[in-house]
Amino acid sequence: MIARPALKPTLERLGFDPIRLNFTLRTALAACCALLVAWLVGLEHPQWSAMTVWAAAQPVRGQLVEKSFFRAAGTIIGSGVGIGLLFAAHGQQWAIVLGLAVWIGLCAGAGNLLRGFASYGAMLAGYSAAMVTLLHSTLSAGPFVVGIDRMLTVLLGVAVALAIGWVFAAPADPDDPARRVRRLTSRILNDLAAHLAGTLAPGRGEHQNLLSEMAAIEDALDGHAAGSLRSRATIRAIRRLLTADVALLLWMRRPPRPACDTALVAAVQQAAEASAADRPQDAEAALRHAAELAGSDRMLHDAFEGLADAEATQPNGVDGAHTGAHDGVVLHRDLIGAREALIRATVTLLAVGAAWLATGWEAGAFMLLGAAIMTSIFSTADNPTQTLKQVMMGQMLGAAGALACRWLVWPHADSAFGLVLAMMPFILLGAFIQAHRRTAGPVGFDYSMVVLLMLQPAWPLAGTFAHSLMLAGAVVLGPAVGLLAFLLIFPVDGRRRLRTLVTMMVHDLQSMAGRRGASRHRAVWRGRLYHRVLRLARWADKTGGSREQAVEGGFAVLLLGSAILHMDEALGRPDLARGTARRLNAALARLRHVGSDPERAARALGLAATRLAADCTGDGDLLREAASELSQRTAFIRLPARPAPASQ
Repeated sequence: MIARPALKPTLERLGFDPIRLNFTLRTALAACCALLVAWLVGLEHPQWSAMTVWAAAQPVRGQLVEKSFFRAAGTIIGSGVGIGLLFAAHGQQWAIVLGLAVWIGLCAGAGNLLRGFASYGAMLAGYSAAMVTLLHSTLSAGPFVVGIDRMLTVLLGVAVALAIGWVFAAPADPDDPARRVRRLTSRILNDLAAHLAGTLAPGRGEHQNLLSEMAAIEDALDGHAAGSLRSRATIRAIRRLLTADVALLLWMRRPPRPACDTALVAAVQQAAEASAADRPQDAEAALRHAAELAGSDRMLHDAFEGLADAEATQPNGVDGAHTGAHDGVVLHRDLIGAREALIRATVTLLAVGAAWLATGWEAGAFMLLGAAIMTSIFSTADNPTQTLKQVMMGQMLGAAGALACRWLVWPHADSAFGLVLAMMPFILLGAFIQAHRRTAGPVGFDYSMVVLLMLQPAWPLAGTFAHSLMLAGAVVLGPAVGLLAFLLIFPVDGRRRLRTLVTMMVHDLQSMAGRRGASRHRAVWRGRLYHRVLRLARWADKTGGSREQAVEGGFAVLLLGSAILHMDEALGRPDLARGTARRLNAALARLRHVGSDPERAARALGLAATRLAADCTGDGDLLREAASELSQRTAFIRLPARPAPASQ
């Protein structure tokens, strides 16, 4: 659109990103089209269609389709809830506030459990209900009208975004994660073959770098999966390869074993060559053979089987079909973050709603709407407080733009059509704000959204400047309230998210140790822990924290998990000596409280290792290594002490 070679140097000198400006300009033009069409068909809030175009726009077709779908689905569900709430409240504002607080809290919690655009759709369902109930116009004929208007404007905006975006959006992301993961898998297998042959010592720094690269790939997979069931299946297969690679890295970190037979080394080398050449069927066959040869080493056998199962779910490189193994993937779910998001959103909306009801402030509905959006949609941000500071800047720019349009430009219009046309330069200005290096991201996006939120092209014009200024202040108060909520109610930043992830991993260990028969579900336990270790490495890189501390602690958790499953499996043997069983049970009992007393758990695990090795009934080395890792990582494993209950 504007990416002519002669223009690019000039735009770059002015601080604009030419590629992004292409995207934002066509999105702004699509928003203008949606606004005009919505006004022509007689919708009461045509600006909502233009807001939907900005919200749904994506540079890649798959992402455009998926976000549009969840935008429409979330709006329909939220609007339905809003209509029902208006009927149930019978005009009682306290009932509307209470209902919105509960509903938006639930949606914020669900958004923190889901991933990708499904998370966005869940939180959108929350504040869509707020838009229906809080922006219920006196021009509306009844509770249904504003809800139906909201749904129709959003669906129209989605249709325009899809129609125009599909023409210009890229068909797919050129970065192929499958190829990157295959190269990593081949590299890990080659290292494993050298390690088995006794020619390569384990390199912990190299393992940290590998895990960091794997975590970065995994973090971007949801975007690659968007918009296609076929792509989603491929991404699940890639995730399975990644978690299987983690298992191999874990095994290589154990002390060197005597050199293995050449047949096993050859099988691993064949698997590495097949993986590099994108021949998943050949890689699977070689890995199955390697698993048979490693049968005496249960941990290595399981690692080979896991990678073989992962290869069995990869596209076969010919027609994209799958070879037929079960491709289930167990992913990390942030249960703690979801609970905190639910409580934060509910408490904030109840507090803001109570202030609105107590003061009767006319613009309180806009402030409550802003608080609903901020406490839900930004609860999944890496650092909500930092993001909300940029949002406040964008909303102040947007409020200033809306005031300028309303009081400097609109008075010269002579019809509703003139009002609509007068809005378009302000919409197009948003494209340049979003494409500038200093205002890209939340600043530019929120400018565009607030300009449209505050400008409803209703003819004849009504209201006073003081009233418009009051509405602008209420809109800007929304992110301010959200910022205060994130600072006071379960503060969130990258480091706290990292620590929360560690807490959940330790809770996993404690649950495994306290549940007899856990080894029968080893695939689930291990899959979740492997994925959480990948997330841990990613958060360490995002926060700039110690990658070594995070990765080494994560591998210690994985080794402890393997030891717990091994002890649980050993306790199921009928020929296990009673003394050994007592030692294993005592170790598991200590591991149920490993987060509060890791030192005692390490000692108990060491005693169990000695007894198991003496009886020759299990892998005593595994338990001994786990005890050693636990002793070295007590600061990582130890959970913060809970405050003691007050005495009566």
